[in-house]
Amino acid sequence: MEFFRELPVETDQDSLRKVLSLSALPELCGEIGEVHDIDGDSARIECLWGSFAVQRLPIRGGVRFALPTCPNALAWTVTAGLPPEPDHVVLHATINRRTHDPDFIESIEDFLDSWVEGLAGALQGP
Repeated sequence: MEFFRELPVETDQDSLRKVLSLSALPELCGEIGEVHDIDGDSARIECLWGSFAVQRLPIRGGVRFALPTCPNALAWTVTAGLPPEPDHVVLHATINRRTHDPDFIESIEDFLDSWVEGLAGALQGP
């Protein structure tokens, strides 16, 4: 399944990458509580679904985060400056299922909404 959010903020991949550090995840997303054991682009996060390894990967336009031990293979990207909305930050999340429990789907929607709120504050200021 795929999930999208857009934030009408003009920025670039280098600015996004600076903001999207592993240590900043709790400030960027209220659904992520703590980050532990940061080692380069890998760490462990405490989030609404439990404790998971997380990997950060710079990609064209921004950053991809993945939870490689998640049973649903949750991954999300935060990108900017790309068509068709080059003046928007785009969040794109995926899981490895075509359908899922409605409560879990709602939790992913809440996760992305929290990201939009956190990014708006980080990229636009108070």
